[in-house]
Amino acid sequence: MQTGREEKVTRMLQKELGEIFLLYARQQNGIMVSVTDVRVSPDLSVAKAYLSIFPKEKAKDVFSVITLDNKSIRFELGKRVRHLLRIVPELVFILDDSLDYLEKIDELLKK
Repeated sequence: MQTGREEKVTRMLQKELGEIFLLYARQQNGIMVSVTDVRVSPDLSVAKAYLSIFPKEKAKDVFSVITLDNKSIRFELGKRVRHLLRIVPELVFILDDSLDYLEKIDELLKK
């Protein structure tokens, strides 16, 4: 269970990462990256960001590029939250495939 501060930091990180990936996706033509969830550790030192990438055919390639750009994304996040957080959390990106799972279930139900 998260405390009030953890929830505020989680919402803020999700919003800021979403804006960063919006700009990031403009550089990549035809790709949409959305932050579906963010979970922070109790000491706010690690943030796990769940990413959903569309189209799913390019998801693995785009995700590998994002993990390589982890430091630059963290730097950009640090510029945005420097007045709100003392330490910018380490970012761990996880590919969220829940939409693919829901799509598969929907297809099976239609049969």
